[in-house]
Amino acid sequence: MLIKMLKFSILMLRNKTISMINIVKNYFKVLEVLSSLNIDSNVVPRAGRKCKMSDIEAVSLSFTAEYMSIDSESSLFRQISPAQIPNLIERSQFNKRRKTLFGFSERVRQEMASRFLEFEDCFLIDSMPLEICRAARQNRAKICKEGFETAPSKGFCASQNSWFYGYKLHGICSVSGVFHSVDITKANVHDIHMLSDVRGQLSDCMLLGDKGYLSSDIQLDLFQTANIVLETPMRKNQKNYRKQPYVFRKSRKRIETLFSQLCDQFMIRRNYAKSFRGFKTRILTKVSALTMVQYINRFLYDRPINNIKVQII
Repeated sequence: MLIKMLKFSILMLRNKTISMINIVKNYFKVLEVLSSLNIDSNVVPRAGRKCKMSDIEAVSLSFTAEYMSIDSESSLFRQISPAQIPNLIERSQFNKRRKTLFGFSERVRQEMASRFLEFEDCFLIDSMPLEICRAARQNRAKICKEGFETAPSKGFCASQNSWFYGYKLHGICSVSGVFHSVDITKANVHDIHMLSDVRGQLSDCMLLGDKGYLSSDIQLDLFQTANIVLETPMRKNQKNYRKQPYVFRKSRKRIETLFSQLCDQFMIRRNYAKSFRGFKTRILTKVSALTMVQYINRFLYDRPINNIKVQII
């Protein structure tokens, strides 16, 4: 019995060492990739001591953790040490830096995505629920309720035919599966209201959506103002009903697959944040980490971009 316990302890120690080494190796690989983008952070330096980790290093560590499905900062800092990353900062400092670098992380994601989207003329739009807590706890939950504008709300998910309490993640991606833009709204905001923001983001393209975006007035407005052709399936009780072509129905599955990947590998439905600022930072980091893996697949290893369960070292 004692020998078995000793073998188990050795195995656990060995797995912990291998995990730490993999995190460090992946971190330096991600740092190399993001540094090659040459993006200035434009974050105003604060008075006091100079930060040990640069902005690009803090963002690289954040992306690495999400890529390796480590969404708990406490778990991350238990598996790495200053001996492996000499300028490693303390966990609470890292948490604050992630929130401060929200805008910089978004610019990094946009820069990587722009390498894919330069000649794209067809995009997909959809939304997915982000539940903060169970509906039974919504009245006493205090998560993200520091302000009315950003407080969660109750909404209905038609695809799951259920109510939920939290937010919605709205995404626009290319047919190849790269996110062009993402946004977070309260759960009670209807999908169709997001189309008013599309005019400032896209033009001269086709946009594929589900029945939640069906509106003849908005279709006409998008076409007249930004030359965007909004293609949605018709309801069976509509006049002159025609079935949507198969190529459109097949293409629209790509964004649903992306949402599934965010739920599976990046665990986007699991939330440890207490404030909305922390919540949106975690969501953006997960989406950015997905884009980063796609970028590495395409431009470093020439692999299919949506094979995200792969090694990057």
